Amino acid sequence: MPSPQTALSEIARERQSQLTKPAGSLGFLEDLAIWFAARLPAPTPTRLKPMLAIFAADHGVAAEGVSAFPAEVTAQMVINFMNGGAAINVLARQHQISLSVIDVGVATDYPVPAQNSARLYRTPIAKGTANLRRQAAMSEAECSKAWQVGHATAFEAAKAGKTLLIGGEMGIANTTAAAALICALTGYQPADIVGHGTGIDTQAKELKIQVVQDALQRAQAAGAHSAQDWLREVGGLEIAALAGFYAGAAEAGVPALLDGFITTAAALVAVKDNPAVAEWLLASHVSQEQGHRLALSALGLTPMLDLGLRLGEASGAALCVPLLQSALALHGEMATFAEAGVAAAKMV
Repeated sequence: MPSPQTALSEIARERQSQLTKPAGSLGFLEDLAIWFAARLPAPTPTRLKPMLAIFAADHGVAAEGVSAFPAEVTAQMVINFMNGGAAINVLARQHQISLSVIDVGVATDYPVPAQNSARLYRTPIAKGTANLRRQAAMSEAECSKAWQVGHATAFEAAKAGKTLLIGGEMGIANTTAAAALICALTGYQPADIVGHGTGIDTQAKELKIQVVQDALQRAQAAGAHSAQDWLREVGGLEIAALAGFYAGAAEAGVPALLDGFITTAAALVAVKDNPAVAEWLLASHVSQEQGHRLALSALGLTPMLDLGLRLGEASGAALCVPLLQSALALHGEMATFAEAGVAAAKMV
């Protein structure tokens, strides 16, 4: 796995100190430009070429009543993505992000629209996962196949010249799986992590906490120990694909931008499996989902935005793309004090 080129980040840091502005006055935007310089790699990185992949799959745990929406909504939203009617379609068009939808386990059959606003890849591994409260969500073979789909997606994007990879997800009840994974990999209790997901009420949230607790106890009794064990026991097909996607991005040497709660759970799996993956991850935002901030903290990541989002689909990540483009444009296109003939600040 490649490592960021720290020498380039130092060159970028020196350039920031010479730009026509007070030192540090662009705050986190300066840090972002320096971070990308080490990874793209170039002392003045050019405009990003983003690619967004939404991985879709269903979850057997939906049968426990942990979601405000029925399971068939997963397939219906895939159709919506293809028709261009979802929030992420709007943002992808607005910010010139190429969009793909990868079906790794949607349980309900659906027609493919004649006119597509995104590329659809149908690679279903199973018709959703098993009910993680009662049994392992996936077999070892299913989990591995999903991981490989995500890994291959990242490599194909890198080969196509994409310089920023964004993972999104769609799967009714996947906040339950994500919460279970975050608890398993961080040591937090379900009550610390489980949130309201798609908008469940307080009573349903209490049920969801119990479902996660039961799943963790069952998986631990089954011998879950490694990140891959926990992914198989309490994860999801789209979460496994996302974990593979982040691992693939790191192996290909391409920065990856996290979205919300579910993608952060997948990133935790990838990082626990291989800590070097963390060097290639950025956090876009912190969502309204209760445990997201704790999960980001476990990864050592600082989110760029806090807008109270809880939509998923990589919508929060897409909103950050113009912010990242601006950070790189400022870094590369501003004049230095010498170029502009402006007197630099006198150090006291």
